[in-house]
Amino acid sequence: MRNLVLLDAPSNLGLRPPEAGAVPGCYKAPGALRDQGLLTRLGADDGGVVTPPRYLSAWQPGDGVRNAEAIAEYTRTLAGRLAHVDGFPVVLGGDCSILLGAMLALRRRAGRFGLAFLDGHDDFRHLGNSPHVGAAAGEDVALVTGRGADELTDIDGLQPYVRDEDVVVLGARERESRDAADAGIATVTSESIMASGPAAALETARRVLEPLDGFWVHVDIDTLDPAYVSAVDSPDDGGLDPDTLVTLLRGLLALPGAAGFELTVFDPDLDPDGSQAALVTEVLVNAFHR
Repeated sequence: MRNLVLLDAPSNLGLRPPEAGAVPGCYKAPGALRDQGLLTRLGADDGGVVTPPRYLSAWQPGDGVRNAEAIAEYTRTLAGRLAHVDGFPVVLGGDCSILLGAMLALRRRAGRFGLAFLDGHDDFRHLGNSPHVGAAAGEDVALVTGRGADELTDIDGLQPYVRDEDVVVLGARERESRDAADAGIATVTSESIMASGPAAALETARRVLEPLDGFWVHVDIDTLDPAYVSAVDSPDDGGLDPDTLVTLLRGLLALPGAAGFELTVFDPDLDPDGSQAALVTEVLVNAFHR
């Protein structure tokens, strides 16, 4: 693997407010993880930060995707920045809407690229399966596969950024992964992985991703069970344990074509003593251990 480049993408534009008058705290995650010594422990170069537009909390059903204009702007900016990273990008989010920037960056390249999506949810909400859309962080897989408003799905006329058959969803809870699976997207649930081990999931990922010119690795840390990391916006029981996540990540990163990595949705506001930030840092360090 090329040298690692740590890049902060502290956008919270894709999440609903945690409560009236507040903003999602995941924008603080890059700083919290850097405070744990992540840059030095990874032996990474510092890629700096891509600053997002202002978060606007006002929204009601029928308004479309919350902060859509700002997310589209940020997607273009992040994609442009990723195109100039000299090394292997390790992106610290922020919420899951930063996936649009990563997949747009790959779509702009020559070749055919895929997505390994590790998340407690399949993030496949769209108007075909939901009465309304709202928070892009719950819709990002739908958006990058071309389902949703053109302002987010068809930037530069490149819809879709990734094909359904080039996506593998790993670690979503069974009840949270049915829509993507019903659409024909390869899916291995957290329950299956914990019952049978990660080998079968990695084999599924290999079958999907190896024929491609490359792929992105997305990790929403809520794929971990909240017994380990609860500092997320939607903690659900039945998730992975840290060792299993590390094994999955090491297997994915060892596949030919791994083109970049991002971590999302960790919220330091929900981790006042920093213990969960320390655990997330350990997961990342162990996943990239060479």
